[in-house]
Amino acid sequence: MLVSATEMLKKAVEGHYAVGQFNINNLEWTKAILATAQELNSPVILGVSEGAGKYMTGFKTVSAMVKAMIEEMNITVPVALHLDHGTYDGCYKCIKAGFSSIMFDGSHYAIEENVEKTKELVKVAHAMGLSIEAEVGSIGGEEDGVIGMGECADPNECKMIADLGVDFLAAGIGNIHGKYPANWKGLSFETLAAVKEKVGDMPLVLHGGTGIPADMIKKAIDLGVAKINVNTECQLSFADATRKYIEAGKDLEGKGFDPRKLLAPGAEAIKATVKEKMELFGSVGKA
Repeated sequence: MLVSATEMLKKAVEGHYAVGQFNINNLEWTKAILATAQELNSPVILGVSEGAGKYMTGFKTVSAMVKAMIEEMNITVPVALHLDHGTYDGCYKCIKAGFSSIMFDGSHYAIEENVEKTKELVKVAHAMGLSIEAEVGSIGGEEDGVIGMGECADPNECKMIADLGVDFLAAGIGNIHGKYPANWKGLSFETLAAVKEKVGDMPLVLHGGTGIPADMIKKAIDLGVAKINVNTECQLSFADATRKYIEAGKDLEGKGFDPRKLLAPGAEAIKATVKEKMELFGSVGKA
């Protein structure tokens, strides 16, 4: 069932686990993630970047697809359809399209403008029954044109944004999008602890979940992270499985070129990745 992410993340904070946000890029992605969540009885958040939304012809298409798939697949676990790293205009488009959750990424603005825009969007989102995520400090790397330097968040600025009534907060703690470089210094748990002290029980969000060691993931959850975003890892596993299928010549056997067969190994690889992450995050059986 399609719901806002508020309740599932409150439960995650109380239960000391995290809910995975897995970004979707097409029908296969969405189907694989929903099927795995249902199989594992786990709540799940489907993330949609503005680039992915455009690729899928628009947010209305995405919303209609997800709602129809939840019904057709008899998905009973809580599912949130969430805008990832949304612009001000993108948030309004997703509200109108029927998303159940949005993220306004105002981290590149001066804190005063971030506060002003976030405050407005909190009011609008809550009036429509949507949950809303905000960001302070930037996530390093690049994802769909969103580029950040990876600055750690200012805990006092985090409190300013949290006090506006956002439902969950992304705070930069040295995490990055994409593959982590060999010289990555790791997460700043000092920053995370300081943010947690300022915002209390507000669920915190860890972007760039691909490639972070399991022990760091678990420590982040202990310090209040209740939502962890995964995108690159699903892309890599999908690409690897598809490459192996083609290199083995499976696409030349019979009707192996049929897209339903050609894309099947990649879809199964996504399922395996999502299952691995849900088990690590501790969300299995928590729907």
